[in-house]
Amino acid sequence: MKDDYGREIRGLRLSVTQRCNLACFYCHREGQEKNNKELSPDEIERVVRISREIGIREVKITGGEPLIRRDIVEIVKRISRYMDEVSITTNGVLLGRYASLLKNAGLNRANVSLDSLNNEKYKRITGKDYLQEVINSIKIASKIMPLKINMVVMRGLNEDEIPEMIGFASENRVILQLIELETDKQGINGSFYRRYHHSLRDIEDKLKEKASRIEIRKMHHRKKYFLPVNGEEVQIEVVRPMHNSEFCKYCSRMRMTSDGKLKPCLYDNHNIDIADLIRDNVDDDELIEAFKRAVKLRKPYW
Repeated sequence: MKDDYGREIRGLRLSVTQRCNLACFYCHREGQEKNNKELSPDEIERVVRISREIGIREVKITGGEPLIRRDIVEIVKRISRYMDEVSITTNGVLLGRYASLLKNAGLNRANVSLDSLNNEKYKRITGKDYLQEVINSIKIASKIMPLKINMVVMRGLNEDEIPEMIGFASENRVILQLIELETDKQGINGSFYRRYHHSLRDIEDKLKEKASRIEIRKMHHRKKYFLPVNGEEVQIEVVRPMHNSEFCKYCSRMRMTSDGKLKPCLYDNHNIDIADLIRDNVDDDELIEAFKRAVKLRKPYW
């Protein structure tokens, strides 16, 4: 299904909780306010089954921290019945414990958030002392499924660690995503953004010089740089902030909050409450129409 701007909707970014075992100081919680009413596995399965009816074939499970949910393996198993690809974004603290179970349940790949390999910096960013657990999880999970490391680059904090992180990615044969810091509610003129924002333009120029080849990823028209490291190639993607026209132009995802609200756009709160409809026992046709209304509400923000 396409929206009114010709963008085909292929994916659903599905938050399953807003709870987390870290306290990263830049977290935007997927644009969702805190809540306590999470969707049940039955409700999640119905959401995913209905989303397939409008052409969605990929689900990315997010949070909060999805692995906090004790029923996360069951959730993945149910989602994988209907989707061609199921992936998850996690902080990695619990991934080593669950990797094999998740793979067997139908998980195709995972993104692991890791902003620093320095213990003190990691604690400063996340508020917790779990760096070694995350590193161990990456070493375990990378042998089980494809992984990406998500590194948010911050001025004066971790921008000097990029070469080390490239080496770590190469060593573990995972993809590295360098992510430019997003704005908070104060925007680009806010003190938080001005203090920590580090433009990735110079970094990307260096990647262009060193890359053996460059490809364009369809989603968000994102470039993939392949760098020769120790006789092999390591793949690096540069993720621009969401406040740019290409992010909107190539966006192919809907978003579902953990309490069941379908968001046409991350920056738009004209949400459609799917959970209420499910709990009112509406039929599938009415749910399909609700999804179609959400698609109709989509419009480029930038």
